[in-house]
Amino acid sequence: MKSRTYAGISELQGKLETSKIILIPVPYDGTSTWQKGADKGPEAFLEASENMELYDIETDSEVYKNGIYLADAITEDSSPEKMVEEVHKVTKSYINKNKFVTIFGGEHSISIGTIRAFNECFSNLTVVQIDAHADLRKEYEGSKCNHACALYEASQTTNLIQVGIRSMDKIEKTVMDTDKTFFAHEMVANDYWMENAIDLMTENVFLTIDLDAFDPSIMPSTGTPEPGGMLWYETLDFLKQIFEQKNVVGFDIVELCPNKDEKSSDFLAAKLYYKMLSYKFQSSEDDDYDQDSSFEMPLKNATKFEDEYFDV
Repeated sequence: MKSRTYAGISELQGKLETSKIILIPVPYDGTSTWQKGADKGPEAFLEASENMELYDIETDSEVYKNGIYLADAITEDSSPEKMVEEVHKVTKSYINKNKFVTIFGGEHSISIGTIRAFNECFSNLTVVQIDAHADLRKEYEGSKCNHACALYEASQTTNLIQVGIRSMDKIEKTVMDTDKTFFAHEMVANDYWMENAIDLMTENVFLTIDLDAFDPSIMPSTGTPEPGGMLWYETLDFLKQIFEQKNVVGFDIVELCPNKDEKSSDFLAAKLYYKMLSYKFQSSEDDDYDQDSSFEMPLKNATKFEDEYFDV
C-alpha cells in the first residue's frame, strides 16, 4: 500500500533520505479561546495540497523535485507544556539532519517549540512574526505555553520583528519593542515598511505566519479573524524579498481553522506554503532530485545536540 506523501508526490520524491525539505504537521488546538478547529488545519492543508498544481509560474520552478518528506504528525496533547517539548525535540532532530524544516499547525502555541529549536541551532536568529495578534503574554490561563504566549519567549531570546499586528492587550506593550513592530494601521500609510522591516533583520531568519494575518475577506477560516489584514500579493512581495535578501532557515504556518463549506482558505494555506518553498529553492536547477546535490544549513554548533534527538 502506497504511503501518503505531501501533495501526492512520488514516494521517491517523498523519502526522508533524499528530501531537502521536511514538513511536520502538528494538529494541536489545546489552548485556543474562541473558535476551535485548528487541530483540523493540517489535514485540510494536506488535502488542499493534493489538489494544487505543482508548477509555480512566478519562479518557473517545480520545487517538489527537491524532495519533500511528510513527517509523522506530532500528536502529543496531554498538556501544552508536553506538546511544546515534543515539537522542540522533533523539530531539532530534523534540523540536525541538515534539512530545511517546515511545520504546519495547529494553533500558534506550537511555535514556542519550533522557535526554541531553531534558536538553539542558528546563530543570531531573527524571528519574523506575520500575525494579527501580538501573542506576547508571559502567561495566560495558567500556562506559559498558551497560544497568547506564542512569541513571548522569542521576544526575550531572539531578534523578534512583528508585522501586521492589529489586536493586543495593553499589558503586552510592556514587552513589545515598538521599534520592531509594524502595526497594520501604520503599514497602510508607509510605502517603505517592507524595506524598513528587512533592514532590522539579521542574516538568519525564521518565519512564523499566523494565517489570521491575512484579511478575512481572503482568509476567513481562522480561529480569530481580525479586519484590516494583509492581502495576498502584498504578503508574497514581502516574503519574496526576505527570501532573496536573507537566509531563511525555516518557517511555520499556523491557525488554519477549516470550514467544510469554505475551502478557499485551505487552498490559500496550501499555496502559501508552496510559494514559500518556491522562493527558497528557486535557484535550484535540478530537473530531478539528486540526493548528492548541495544543500547545507549553517548550523550553529552540531556538537551541542543531545543523542536523543538523532532517532527520528
